Amino acid sequence: MAKKQSSSITSRLAAKVLNGSKKPTHADAKKLAASVLSQDEKKAK
Repeated sequence: MAKKQSSSITSRLAAKVLNGSKKPTHADAKKLAASVLSQDEKKAK
């Protein structure tokens, strides 16, 4: 099974939020959460 990977745009957004150079908007938070959840190998049932 192929591993899912975040897009470069999402990765850059996460880096900016984590290093404090960008305050995430609601839309940014949703995008980052969706990326993390889509990569979860152990999906809750």
